[in-house]
Amino acid sequence: MGVAQARDAAPRRHDDATVETPSGADTIDRSDLDELVARDTSDRGTEGDWQPVPSTRSRRRAIGHFLASAGRHLATVAIALIAILISAATWQHYVTAPWTRNGSVRVQVANVAPQVAGKIVELRVADNQFVHKGDVLYVIDPFDFEVAVHVGKALVDQRAADLEVKRAEFDRRQHLTDLATTPEEQQIFAGNAMQAKAAYEAAAHQLAQAELNLKRTNVVSPVDGYVTNLLLRVGDYAVTGVSNVSVIDASSFWIDGYFEETKMARICVGDRAEAQLIGYAKPILGHVKTVTRGISASNATAGTQGLPNVDPIYTWVRLAQRVPVRVAIDTVPPDVPLVSGMTATVTIRQPDAERRSWFDQARASLVDPLADWFGEGRPPRQHCLQAASEQRPEIEALPIAREPAIPPAETIAPGLTPGIDASPRPR
Repeated sequence: MGVAQARDAAPRRHDDATVETPSGADTIDRSDLDELVARDTSDRGTEGDWQPVPSTRSRRRAIGHFLASAGRHLATVAIALIAILISAATWQHYVTAPWTRNGSVRVQVANVAPQVAGKIVELRVADNQFVHKGDVLYVIDPFDFEVAVHVGKALVDQRAADLEVKRAEFDRRQHLTDLATTPEEQQIFAGNAMQAKAAYEAAAHQLAQAELNLKRTNVVSPVDGYVTNLLLRVGDYAVTGVSNVSVIDASSFWIDGYFEETKMARICVGDRAEAQLIGYAKPILGHVKTVTRGISASNATAGTQGLPNVDPIYTWVRLAQRVPVRVAIDTVPPDVPLVSGMTATVTIRQPDAERRSWFDQARASLVDPLADWFGEGRPPRQHCLQAASEQRPEIEALPIAREPAIPPAETIAPGLTPGIDASPRPR
């Protein structure tokens, strides 16, 4: 068969979507065939300016390729922007945001030491017991001090009687005429009266000291708080000035946050603060009370032969120093106990954070790190140091009881004769 017969043998259906080949080959799509014919005609040229029009499928393919390529580029740009945002937010959170995981709960501890020495005969508290201010912690054997009080009272009575006699003798010499006494004798008796008065006052002060020492045998708590680490036992000997009981002041808890110096520009006295303990979800609310003005510098210590001891550092790597910031506690959740030494995460809230919208906060999370990278960054807030300098120190003082133990010497009257009682007395 010739070529014409092969063409006749191959049935053609131009109105259908496919063309069947005579040799059982693969089925060819009509749109693909039209595209091939159009390309062949375009290559060979025809009469006139006729050009084949691309099929709908080819246009769809071109559009699909374009959209896929554009989508890949857009996805790359979006991923890059998201990475930049995440990096900026991470930088802002970990480098410039005023928060730290290096915080701890602190408290004032009253180290109770006896003011008199002696054997402990009674212990009235237990370990971790809550005590009130003025409660007796333990009692020192009072026998020796009671004896001292009795001796002091007897000595005061003796000095009072001697003063009474010396004053009576001096008053008698004052009423005698110049023929019965001399000025020298009057001066002698006046001096004796003054010496007796001084001896009486000394005995009075000794008695007051003895009575005070007797009161000090009852060692009391100076604050409201918890007795901690109690190792004292009945029979131990208490030494004057040596602490043997520790009482935690229940009203003196605070939190220290150790912030990197790169974050200090965003911390001011009075800022609201939150502290979250490791074992509890509810935060402790407070405010920045003080900022430490000095930390130890290793380069300030003298080395061998008194020469400066300078630590070597890396040129491109510098470790930021940490500055202690004291946070005063305002509110403690009911189910959160305060224990000195507990670890806390401290976060300082900016004054305008509550008034800013979520958009402003998100914008600040991106803009602030970029400003720190490429510019001077956010300037420090004003009046931070001024607020710290205007604070007045808290002065604590224990009340000192000064109770007179005996009447003063001026109240002692000789009581010998009415004339002597009415006579003038030396001062």
